[in-house]
Amino acid sequence: MRTCPPDSVHPRTSLWRKRVLSCLIGVALAGSTTAAEPRGGEAAERAVNKGIGWLRSIQRTEGAISVDQRNETVMTSLALLAFASAGHQTIDPGPEGEAMRKALAFVLRDDRQQADGYFGDADGSRMYGHGITTLMLAELLGMGMDREQDTLIRRRCALAIDLILRSQQAKQGAHKGGWRYSPDSRDADLSVTVWQLAALRSARNAGLEVSKKAIDDGIEYVRRSYRPERPGDGGGGMAIGGFSYQADGNETPFSTTAQGLLALQVCGQYEGPEVEGAANRLLTNTRDQTEKWFYYATYYYSKGMYQRGGRHADAAERRVAEVLLPRQRPDGSWPVEGEEQKAGPVYSTSLAILSLAVRHHYLPIYER
Repeated sequence: MRTCPPDSVHPRTSLWRKRVLSCLIGVALAGSTTAAEPRGGEAAERAVNKGIGWLRSIQRTEGAISVDQRNETVMTSLALLAFASAGHQTIDPGPEGEAMRKALAFVLRDDRQQADGYFGDADGSRMYGHGITTLMLAELLGMGMDREQDTLIRRRCALAIDLILRSQQAKQGAHKGGWRYSPDSRDADLSVTVWQLAALRSARNAGLEVSKKAIDDGIEYVRRSYRPERPGDGGGGMAIGGFSYQADGNETPFSTTAQGLLALQVCGQYEGPEVEGAANRLLTNTRDQTEKWFYYATYYYSKGMYQRGGRHADAAERRVAEVLLPRQRPDGSWPVEGEEQKAGPVYSTSLAILSLAVRHHYLPIYER
């Protein structure tokens, strides 16, 4: 299990600084070579910057980044993850840093989280929103403006983690180890589960108390959702398979296959038939990527394939640039379509940025 190095005051400050320095060195070295850029390159960078600019332009006075008051806690949290994935920090002196400070202060307000730790009630985002917001806080631990804010981030995140752990314990049978729409749901699905697992893993890496059993149980739920289509033959034939929406389901669409691939790798499972089969399926077949949950699927696809590395990562980065860059609007946002329309443009724009910025690996949870 890969973990972040400890720091006596700010658990991730030194790691973050090293990562920024490493990426700056990488950019400098890349600029000195004549090798062709194999993927999105400068066009992707420009798109990310325009997207960040749009998110900043719609920020409300109180700090929320949303176009209306629906799901404003989770949308602000998703936008914060997008800012961080592009290399921005709350301590930055420029407009991006200021926007992040205001957004983080909004999420940390007392009225955003219930006394039991739940973030999904105030804005109606349920366990989806709770997992995303908890992940954001865990990723920003040690990156607050001062010791007082870091303490508040840690306290809010710890309460949220405790709720995730309690919610997991309510599941039995085929649903054991997973999560669903509300904390007291008895069933589970892969989509909600992946966000909770990412939050748990990030919090554990940051030094918060998270039992290994909770993560292991989540891993087993994800594995039970895997459906092999073709086993590898050991002679060059690729294993191919996918993940279903629920552990007792049979359909394995692009979106849930990408979710399962990322979930296992985020939890330290980098090899095995499920990882190999899902990565190969996504490498050879992207036919339903643009159906229904396009941004959601593309986000998981970009992260999961990047974790796999090699030709899988290269193919995914090219594919993500091909499908996202033409969709960006002149104002920097990405339009929402189909099943995702209700989520709105903050959702689509944030996920597009997170997908395009994957190679910078600024967010600790998505380090390879």
